[in-house]
Amino acid sequence: MLPLGTPAPDFALVWPATGETWRLAEHAETPALVVAFVCNHCPYVRHIGPRLGEVGNALMEAGATVVAINPNDVDAYPEDAPERMVETAAAWGWRFPYLFDEDQAVAEAYRAACTPDFFVFDGDRRLAYRGQFDGSRPGNDVPVTGEDLERAVRAVLAGRPVDGEQHPSLGCSIKWKPDRLPDWAR
Repeated sequence: MLPLGTPAPDFALVWPATGETWRLAEHAETPALVVAFVCNHCPYVRHIGPRLGEVGNALMEAGATVVAINPNDVDAYPEDAPERMVETAAAWGWRFPYLFDEDQAVAEAYRAACTPDFFVFDGDRRLAYRGQFDGSRPGNDVPVTGEDLERAVRAVLAGRPVDGEQHPSLGCSIKWKPDRLPDWAR
């Protein structure tokens, strides 16, 4: 896992909904940054998708920069293709960018392990939280709230350390291209 305090790895990725390149460096002034590694097909992401839209949109209104990234191999998982990303983001009400990590370099730099996987950085772009959206999983009957992610971002926005135990995300493994599987993911 990426250690707490690690600087946010820089990136520039295409946003399929607009065709434009979204650059992290252009968002250096915001007091909190949320990077969510997600995809379209994963049942864990589908379970939280609409609520992620609500929470992510509310966090943007509170001053955070929120961005979702799809790192999956779309040759092996065509449901995660960029055109489908646009449909998924619209269906789930995501107003934040949903970017495509075609060469999987960003997922590798962040050491993203699964979809969904959440990273929260403070205003100095140091990792303050890495973990789950909340305790809900498909079939466990725990309500989807986003409370773990939201609590972390609200603390960062208030200039406080993130309180409480950080629970790792649980979901589908990143679908690495055959020639891209990082050593740490083996």
